Amino acid sequence: MVSVKQPANAETVAMRTDAYFNRTQHIVQHYGDKEVVYAVFLRRPVLSAPRLVLQWLDQIFAEEKIDATYYVAFQEGEWVGAGQPILYIKGSFAQLVVLETILLQKLGACCVAACNAFQMAQTLPEVDFIAMGARHCAGYEMQELVEYAAWVGTQAAQKKSGAKGFIGTASASTAKMFGLDAGMGTMPHALIGYAGSTVRAAEMFHEQFPQYQLGVLVDYFGREVTDGVKVCQRFPELAAQGKISLRLDTHGGRYLEGLDRQSSYALIMRHAPETLQRYCSEKELTDLTGMGVSAAAIWWMREKLDEAGFNKVKLIASSGFDVAKCRMIAEAKAPVDCIGTGSFIPTRWSETYATADIIAYNGQPLVKQGREFLINFARQYVPGL
Repeated sequence: MVSVKQPANAETVAMRTDAYFNRTQHIVQHYGDKEVVYAVFLRRPVLSAPRLVLQWLDQIFAEEKIDATYYVAFQEGEWVGAGQPILYIKGSFAQLVVLETILLQKLGACCVAACNAFQMAQTLPEVDFIAMGARHCAGYEMQELVEYAAWVGTQAAQKKSGAKGFIGTASASTAKMFGLDAGMGTMPHALIGYAGSTVRAAEMFHEQFPQYQLGVLVDYFGREVTDGVKVCQRFPELAAQGKISLRLDTHGGRYLEGLDRQSSYALIMRHAPETLQRYCSEKELTDLTGMGVSAAAIWWMREKLDEAGFNKVKLIASSGFDVAKCRMIAEAKAPVDCIGTGSFIPTRWSETYATADIIAYNGQPLVKQGREFLINFARQYVPGL
């Protein structure tokens, strides 16, 4: 696990922090400093993912000669209950007060995304995941946060149940977190449009990158089965060796080639009837039998490839694979080998808001009303409370 060094100096922090923290620093410096203890927590259950924020604290403590100590209550990958502080920071109020904004930015999203990644890996333990959320991020700093989170969630799932989890990311910069030198992926739809056919795009890719698994998108022309089989027929040796992966990314406004609602229901009833023998929400029904990349679509593609003699060709699924969709894919026992997703990134950003409250001044416990529980938690981690 590696991290890009982030700017950590007083001028940068002052520019990026909330103005009222800067003004508070000025007031405290004028009227006299106090030693304080911060408790940092989220309001919902999460996995602890503090490494990037701790690296940043180490860096700024050293560069700005800040005399402070942090105490980690929940180690990386541990389950944290709602409202339980993940870490405590003890030191000079005048020095620490300006760090809160950036501190919270680097913790909240990581912990929620790690929780989502863990749940996805646990739900589909035999499936590989690729973190493809870079395009959904507001800049590289966010990308680093959430793709680190995918690694944390994976490590926790592997430790708990041996799940495969996330095996890499879409870009080289964060691939290093997973021990890789390059990003992972197949090909964009734009390449198939450029080539003029799915088979020709596969040929171009293989000619230029013969060392890579041949991963081919098959939905561009709406002929997932037809074009997928043609690619396999064009490269029979690769297909027989399991070196071809067909990626299903069918648009949510149509069914995969050869399917409709009725035939999709029939597929699920044949392979996993219990999923339709209980109440399902509209979203669950869509994930099972609806348009786009449903459980039925995965089953159909697998059946058609096997019928054509290509049982070693792998299936990659993408498009909206969040925790809930992964649960339905698992319940339907859909035979997917790999899932490419950015949907482990929290859907509701408000869930990622971390909070930092001061719980002691000069060794005397004190916190705003309603947050007294933070003091009780802290006593087992912070000396002198």
